[in-house]
Amino acid sequence: MRVVLVDDHRMFRTGVQAEIGETARTGVEVVGEAADVDQAVTVITATRPEVVLLDVHLPGGGGVEVLRRSASLMADQDRPVRFLALSVSDAAEDVIGVIRGGARGYVTKTITGTDLVDAIFRVSEGDAVFSPRLAGFVLDAFASTDAPPVDEDMDRLTQREREVLRLIARGYAYKEIAKQLFISVKTVESHVSAVLRKLQLSNRHELTRWATARRLV
Repeated sequence: MRVVLVDDHRMFRTGVQAEIGETARTGVEVVGEAADVDQAVTVITATRPEVVLLDVHLPGGGGVEVLRRSASLMADQDRPVRFLALSVSDAAEDVIGVIRGGARGYVTKTITGTDLVDAIFRVSEGDAVFSPRLAGFVLDAFASTDAPPVDEDMDRLTQREREVLRLIARGYAYKEIAKQLFISVKTVESHVSAVLRKLQLSNRHELTRWATARRLV
C-alpha cells in the first residue's frame, strides 16, 4: 500500500513513518512527503499513491486546496487516489470542509499506529473512516438544517474550473483569462469545455446565464 504523507510538521511526519514502520509487515510504505499545498500536489501527481494522509491546515491553502487540485486523480476510475484526513483538529468547519472536498475519512492524531494502518487499508478500498467520536458528529452535521446547502452542479467543478467560469460569466475573453490566471489560452479552452460538459450547457452564453442565476458573477 503506497502512501503519501502531507503535514507541515517534519517531526510529526517522522513519527508517523516510525509508527507505520513498526507495522511494516502489513505492507504500508510511505513513498512521498510534503509540507505545503504545492509540494503535496506535485508529489501526489508524481507518485500516484493509493492513499494520501492529509493534514487540514497547510501553508498555501490547506487540505481543502490539495483536494481541489487533485480532483482529477480522485475521479480516476481505474486507479483513484483516496484521501484520509489526519489532523489534530476536530472543529466542525475542518471536518465538513475536507469531507465535502472529497476526503474518504477523518481521523485525529491521537490514533494509534495499528488503527491508522487499518484506516489506510479501509480508505483504499473505498470505505468511509472516522474517529469514533467524529462519526456521529459528521452524520449530525450533514443532517442538520443549519448546514450550508450543497450545490451539486458546482461540486462537480474543480477550483480552477470555477475561477474560469466566473471570469467567462463576467465577459472576459480567453486571452484575458489566460493572462489573469497565468495559464495558456489552450488551457482556458480546455477548462471551458470541461465546465460546459459537466454542467450540460452548449455555449458561453448559457454558461453566463447559469452563473448569473447563482449570483456567481
